[in-house]
Formats: sequence, structure tokens, C-alpha cells
Amino acid sequence: MKKLAIFDLDGTLLDTVADLAGATNYALRTLGFPERKVEEFRFLVGRGIYNLFRGALPKEEASEENVDKMAGLFVPYYNAHMCDLTRPYEGIPEMLHNLTSSGVQVAVASNKYQAGSENLMKTFFPEIGFLAVCGQREGFPIKPDPAIVKNIMALIPGITEKDVVYIGDSNVDMQTGINASVDTVGVSWGFRSVEELQAYSPWKIVHTPEELEEAILGRQ
Repeated sequence: MKKLAIFDLDGTLLDTVADLAGATNYALRTLGFPERKVEEFRFLVGRGIYNLFRGALPKEEASEENVDKMAGLFVPYYNAHMCDLTRPYEGIPEMLHNLTSSGVQVAVASNKYQAGSENLMKTFFPEIGFLAVCGQREGFPIKPDPAIVKNIMALIPGITEKDVVYIGDSNVDMQTGINASVDTVGVSWGFRSVEELQAYSPWKIVHTPEELEEAILGRQ
């Protein structure tokens, strides 16, 4: 059994793509740029909001000035609308409850900005006692840098890499686990393909939260 399970957020715990698309398209529309289809955001998200904006803007307009303008529009809009269409994936709340009831510590390591990460966890999982909810913060590197995983591990004295599993839905997450030298699990219900996950040879790929729970608890 693992002692610590660290989860990605977008595409792993919550299906957030529609609200992320809505807020980004609001910013694009306000600045006079063409909007993107919701499906495109499955490949644009996951690397922090500034990289999201760089990818969403027309290539010739992706200046740092426009990225900053996008942020100024996106953040207040997303703060007000982040729960409009976002929902936990089926079985996720029960899985988190079962893990914590079995003695597994759970945490979140996301490239979503810190306030957004915290708000979503409080809204959708108020009963879950997360060890930490870590998002993108000024002065801290984003995933796939392993610092976010190592900082969470440091909260548990004596924990070792073999006690930890990192769970996510994208190549960024798989590389994060590799960089942190912890077992990594890819989930097939998120924003990216199983083939993308398999390319990084994760410890496991799971197709349901029940499978994930069994893997973390050492029952499969």
C-alpha cells in the first residue's frame, strides 16, 4: 500500500475543460481574437495558464503583452465561473474517501493557479482532508519539474519515494513522476490519450477510479 497519493487536478480529479474553455474564449473574444473549440482545450491545458494563453492566441499574436492581457481577463472570469460546468469524474469522491479511510494521505499537485486549485478542492471535496493542495505559484517551478512533488513529500517525515504515487492524465504528469522518482499512474478518463501515457511507461494505467484505488491500496 502506498502512504501518499498525489493527484493532478484538471483531467484527473475534475473535468474542468468546459469552464477553462469558456474563460479563455471570453478573454480571446474580449481582445478581438478568434475563439477556440472546446475540444482543442484538451491539448492546450496542463502546462499552466500562461502556456494555455500562448497556445490559445493566434501564433502571430502570442506576445507577452497579450498573454498578460489574457491573464487579466481570464482570472476574474474563471474565478466567477469555474464551477459552472466542472464536475468530479464519476467515482472520484468515493475513491478519495476510501483511500483516506484506509490511511493513505492524499494531496494535489497542479499547474492550475493556486487560488483556483484551492477553490475547486473546497467546493467539490470539502470532506476530504488533503495533506496539501499545491498549484502554480509565483517563484515556484511548474510541472514537470519535480519540486512540487518533493515539497509535498517533505510534509511527511521519513517518507521515501517508494511510498508515493503520482496520478495524472497527461505527458506532463507522467514526466513529473519520472522526474520525482516515484511510481506514476496514468488515468484514461482525462484529457489525453492512453497512447500518450503509454509512451512514458508508467507504473500502471487505470480506466476507473476503482482500479486506481485498488492499485494504491496494493490490491492489484
